[in-house]
Amino acid sequence: MSSEKFEKFLEAVNLKDYRQKYSRIKIVEMDLPKDIQAIMLLYKVYWDEKKFLSFEDFYKRYLGEKAEQLEKFRKRSTMCEDCFYRGLEARIYRTWAGLITQIHAGYVAESVFGKGAVSMSAGLDSQGADIRVEYRGYFLNYQVKKTSYSGVKSGRPLPRKGKLNGEAVDIKYEVPISLSDPRTQKGEFRKSYLRFLKDERTKSLKNGFVVFTPRVFEEKKRLLDRKSK
Repeated sequence: MSSEKFEKFLEAVNLKDYRQKYSRIKIVEMDLPKDIQAIMLLYKVYWDEKKFLSFEDFYKRYLGEKAEQLEKFRKRSTMCEDCFYRGLEARIYRTWAGLITQIHAGYVAESVFGKGAVSMSAGLDSQGADIRVEYRGYFLNYQVKKTSYSGVKSGRPLPRKGKLNGEAVDIKYEVPISLSDPRTQKGEFRKSYLRFLKDERTKSLKNGFVVFTPRVFEEKKRLLDRKSK
């Protein structure tokens, strides 16, 4: 049920307006200290607390919790207040937009493997597991990757330092530009668009968000079910 609720939340996001507002603002592009990064709060709000806040409400909470640390960093970076906070808002939006679709994938995984089987956190993310599944005594460490061509690859070593046990699984997926312009000048569908339509692991929401379907997790579940018999 959470995956359905979260999908409705995603579909209500006005991506077009956000993109027009933030796409050209790239003032705060330097590395941010860990204490003012938004990723930990994003997992806390949307996964742990299951509060599906709009970006404006999330950003307001972020500013409230990080006010002191943000001011210290701004002064160290010698940026004017207006420039810094305009750039920061756009920077946090891009992080927000990228991570909420990944968190949606966690809810989809939970709908496949069962409640309590999925873990997501900033700590797991830093160890190479965007979505960690524990099912029938097995651990699956999923890492979500946008790519120019879709596919799933298993069995790679974890790319980051950590002590996570289990199988590492890459979920590679494609978000073709052709979603908004699927036909060529000759009226034919573009190859990238046709590839996207054939990939049953993903789908496009009306506003342009590309999200995962249960299909991306179901094959692994069937394999583990067979192993456990």
